Amino acid sequence: MNTPKPLSRRDVLHTAATLGVGSIAFVEPAHAAEDGLGMPDSGLVTGQLKPLKYDSIPGLLTKEQITPHYQAHYGGALKRFVKIEADLDALLKDGKPLPSDAYTLLQKDKLNRMNSVLLHELYFGNLTPKPGDPGEDVRTALAKRFGSLDRWTEDFRACCMAANGWGILARDLVNGKLYNVSSDLHEIGVLWLGQPLLVCDVYEHAFYVDYLNRKKDYVDKFVQFVDWNEVQFRYRKLAH
Repeated sequence: MNTPKPLSRRDVLHTAATLGVGSIAFVEPAHAAEDGLGMPDSGLVTGQLKPLKYDSIPGLLTKEQITPHYQAHYGGALKRFVKIEADLDALLKDGKPLPSDAYTLLQKDKLNRMNSVLLHELYFGNLTPKPGDPGEDVRTALAKRFGSLDRWTEDFRACCMAANGWGILARDLVNGKLYNVSSDLHEIGVLWLGQPLLVCDVYEHAFYVDYLNRKKDYVDKFVQFVDWNEVQFRYRKLAH
């Protein structure tokens, strides 16, 4: 395996800025010659819902589970984010003194919604109805950091079970190490300058229709339907 070159200052700053941190259309993801993390169709860029590449994942999630999650939770966060952005732009441009209480609440809510949008897009994007095996780069990196792929899986499941909101496999762009991260809210548990490679939504709205309160069953199955091609893409994207 070729050893990735150290990230440039531009790469690190670009990633940090990216993290900030209706009906469903189905398309295949395109990763051709894109800048940054390769998310030009993110709602944070377009203001529109990012299309899904499936309507169900047999063995993991039904359409009845995915549809309200996509439309109400991801879609609701995006709608609110777009509204907050417009409100903040208007406040900044009118030249009047900024109302401290309202302005502070908007700024906090903006980060919450912005991170929710991004995390949902990463979550939906790293699942597939037709899972394969990790690519050599990712498999080697996981084995080096955690001892083996199985050992990483065990640790990742534990992080997901410990979290109230998100379980995340991230690569720290400062020391280059991989970390499994437990996050209780969209803006709590963030690994600053951490590049998310794999995201699992463990809020009950992500699995309750199909699993009721059986979170462990959902987490155990989640790791069986990872889109390792997507994870490999994210891993390689900034490793140059």
